[in-house]
Amino acid sequence: MQHSSLILQLSPSSGEPIYRQLIEQIKRMIASGQLNGGDYLPSVRQLAVELEVNPMTISKAYGFLESHGEVVRMRGKGMMIAELVYKESVSERLQKLTPLADTLIQQCKELDLDKQQTIEWLTNKLDKEFK
Repeated sequence: MQHSSLILQLSPSSGEPIYRQLIEQIKRMIASGQLNGGDYLPSVRQLAVELEVNPMTISKAYGFLESHGEVVRMRGKGMMIAELVYKESVSERLQKLTPLADTLIQQCKELDLDKQQTIEWLTNKLDKEFK
């Protein structure tokens, strides 16, 4: 039984509950093919220790994913990515970013940043992250 290596980043000050952050990150990893059908997620206890959060937070996220068919509970083995989950196309994955992009655009306007300033700033941020 191989557990997938999850690289999750939590932002406690974001205003979004941590369990929702976990759900959305795992769903994006499934959509992008970083997690595939048959991959196992780390145990609740293991992930809670790794992320330094309450185990109930992890359990709540896993329960949500299970109730929506993204993962399956395998007795004695843990949570496994459902086999029927498929990798989404690039356009489907980009579409998931639309609400985030809309928020970014609105905030740039509120800060009186023009399109070119925003593009330059975002390009610099992306260059640092995608080395």
